[in-house]
Amino acid sequence: MKVMVCGLPGKMAQIVAAACAKRNFNVIPFSLTGEDMAEFNGFKLLRLTDRDKKIKDILAEYPNLIAVDYTHPSAVNSNAEFYVKNKIPFVMGTTGGDRESLMALVKNANHPCVIAPNMAKQIVALQAMLEWTAKNFPGVFNGYNLHVIESHQKTKADTSGTAKALVKSFQDMGATGDVIEMVRDEDSQVKKMAVPKKYLDGHAFHTYSLDSADKSVHFEFRHNVCGREIYGEGTADAVEFLAKKIKAGNGGVFDMIAVLKG
Repeated sequence: MKVMVCGLPGKMAQIVAAACAKRNFNVIPFSLTGEDMAEFNGFKLLRLTDRDKKIKDILAEYPNLIAVDYTHPSAVNSNAEFYVKNKIPFVMGTTGGDRESLMALVKNANHPCVIAPNMAKQIVALQAMLEWTAKNFPGVFNGYNLHVIESHQKTKADTSGTAKALVKSFQDMGATGDVIEMVRDEDSQVKKMAVPKKYLDGHAFHTYSLDSADKSVHFEFRHNVCGREIYGEGTADAVEFLAKKIKAGNGGVFDMIAVLKG
């Protein structure tokens, strides 16, 4: 199984590359990146200005590869267009970008890919439970006010895609409120969110609070993740799942819930 991990030298891309190598995937020595670097730890980094020229030779040397994208929110849509144009199946772990345009692009092309705002299997399972609840018990939280606070490393540029997805589920259950409080200041992360200092550069602490109108009833859902390994392992699962789908002749767009079911 050949994998091109894009986003190096970013930390998440490094963790995914290690997780894939641990499973004996063939992590090829190329990666899409920004304009500032040309090489990293033996990987040749393909910049926007030269990737179109080089990709044909790469695909000739490594046919049937799968790309894994952990780049920057601003690159989501252009990278997806690049993968579709060159018929490269991909796993999109990068959040942000224009998600509606992204989904329209891959669905119209019936392009094989896994797209998910969160690759951590356990958090995805929680997300699936809440989606099921919203579908089967709509309005169960009518009259409740929702407050969401999420803390990630200060280098995360966008609001958590997982938080956005869970907010929608709670709204489908009748809760009101759509403001997501982002915490990116490290002092607040330690004092307010209780993030261990050694994980300030890689964590995901989310709290979803629901209060009745008179404040007499309070519900709280929380998931605190230290480090990034949980996402690397889930991403490797997604790569393996997508490879099996492609081998079986099944194209199309999948999410992490499909990966879990698979």
